[in-house]
Amino acid sequence: MERPDIARIATTRHTCKAFDATKKIAPADIAALRTVLRCAPSSINSQPWHYLIAASDAGKQRLAVATQGTYAYNAPKLRDCSHAVVLCAKTDFDDAHIAAILAQEDKDGRFPTPEAKTNQNNSRNYYANLHRNELRDTTFWMQKQVYIALGMLLQGAAALGLDACPIEGFDKAQLDAELGLAQRGLTSVVLAALGYRSDADFNARLPKSRLPEAELFTEL
Repeated sequence: MERPDIARIATTRHTCKAFDATKKIAPADIAALRTVLRCAPSSINSQPWHYLIAASDAGKQRLAVATQGTYAYNAPKLRDCSHAVVLCAKTDFDDAHIAAILAQEDKDGRFPTPEAKTNQNNSRNYYANLHRNELRDTTFWMQKQVYIALGMLLQGAAALGLDACPIEGFDKAQLDAELGLAQRGLTSVVLAALGYRSDADFNARLPKSRLPEAELFTEL
């Protein structure tokens, strides 16, 4: 198996600022990215997320309604990209979700003994209660997991030769209302536009700029 050049992918990918509306991502590539999102890692395998994918013009326009006024510069990205993803977090890490995770793990054969299943359940509930009752940061904790999935999505898209743009500049309350997310126990966290860059993508012509390694790494 050929070793993937992850350093090349990291240094050549960029945040796409303009998409070619005529170019669409192949279904096989979308299927691969769905797998990347589904299999993204999360703390205690919490999977506190849901993804809405817009491929049609009508679907993408529904997302673009949340990019008016201050966020208007992001509207063309959502309208012109091939696919847009709304990465959502659950609004409550409740007992029903915990039970569903455990049941799926059991179905997938992750527990060689009943004791292993009990230990996993006890450990997950410990951390769930820690974030609920002591740290009181469940919302932020779940949203951090969503950003892990976003990172996986961006790297996966780059590995497939696709362009992508993570988007935080949108009216979350407006988008949640447009998509009826609150009624589903969800809230939007971040968007990702996927597709192929157009000639208007100025960022593709600029050199990548990052702080020097000496400022970012410490050897212990």
